[in-house]
Amino acid sequence: MISPLLLRGARVPGGPVRDLLLEGGLVRRVAPAGTLPAGPAELDLSGHLLLPAPAEPHAHLDKALTWDLVGAPPCDLPSAVAAWRAYAEKVDERDVGARARRALEQLVANGATAVRTHADILPGDDPLRGLRALLRLREEVRGRVTVQISVLHVDAPEPLLREALAMGADLLGGCPHLSPDPAAAVERAVTLAAECGVGLDLHTDENLDPASQDLRLLAAAVRRHGFTGPVTAGHCVSLGAMEPEEAARVAKEAAQAGIGVVTLPLTNLYLQGREHPSSTPRGLTAVRALLDAGVRLAAGGDNVRDPFNPVGRGDPLETAALLVAAGHLTPSEAVHAVTAGARSVLGLPAAGPYEGAVADLLAVRGTSLSEVLGTASPDRLVIRAGRVVSRTTVLRELF
Repeated sequence: MISPLLLRGARVPGGPVRDLLLEGGLVRRVAPAGTLPAGPAELDLSGHLLLPAPAEPHAHLDKALTWDLVGAPPCDLPSAVAAWRAYAEKVDERDVGARARRALEQLVANGATAVRTHADILPGDDPLRGLRALLRLREEVRGRVTVQISVLHVDAPEPLLREALAMGADLLGGCPHLSPDPAAAVERAVTLAAECGVGLDLHTDENLDPASQDLRLLAAAVRRHGFTGPVTAGHCVSLGAMEPEEAARVAKEAAQAGIGVVTLPLTNLYLQGREHPSSTPRGLTAVRALLDAGVRLAAGGDNVRDPFNPVGRGDPLETAALLVAAGHLTPSEAVHAVTAGARSVLGLPAAGPYEGAVADLLAVRGTSLSEVLGTASPDRLVIRAGRVVSRTTVLRELF
């Protein structure tokens, strides 16, 4: 049983300083500062902005922290895939588990209380060794962070996918744009997910070809089959390369099919557009068209220091800042994409500093959204279901 917790003096975005009473995993009371009676446990959050805790909707914990090990040169998506596949031949379950834990701990310290990670079907005689490591990690961190696992593959044998889902993976993934027959890959994914009673989370249209059709194929298949499980499309880069009218049409089809879209600015800015040395395209999906169409938009950090991206710090505020700079979203829209939008795509209940919400919260030093996005202060306190799960404090000395 988690004891009640009183938060004193936190500022809410666009609002005044408040006190909050957390009890039973929920925000029970929100009141003007200094008006709630003293509680058995209190935290002074003066000087902090209180946000809904971020959720990371698209991670690759099994690949994380391998950049220095793989030795891949800066490259595009096909070259990154090849570099990872070559290295993955020698990764074992223990290696995946250790690196995944380090990356997950960084995400939690930065504010994430829920993470969806993809798990590769790995090359070699034991293709599910990475999945086993992530399943074990999911159980070990239960109570601190919610972990969802999606099986990632390109045209893997159906019996292997069924085995992975039977082991406990939450969703079926895939990369239709890397398949010789994207339409058939989408059709198979929808059919198999329906038969196994799981959701879908596909890497879609991760290229700058405006003729790429993964998202449109997925929307049509979901409607045709009457698929009722959760459906997520990650990347959707080609949407940003389409003419505005066409992008709006595809976005509307995705909205009508109930598809949540995850944009991944850091990795896609790194991988995409290398063949355009002049006027390099941004490599992002059409975030404004998706929002205008009513699509549930989330944003994630994707790869962290692996062959697909040599940088990244597992920080949702970094992702949000990139959406402001490269995606031209407002700070409020960008923060929504990594908090409420991400939780919605993951199928999680609403969280935040208001009465009745799940008490998953991030307190970060600062007074406004623009300040916390601009400074990304590591001075943070993370609360999950009313319990503090991480606190980072910073000592700065100037001489």
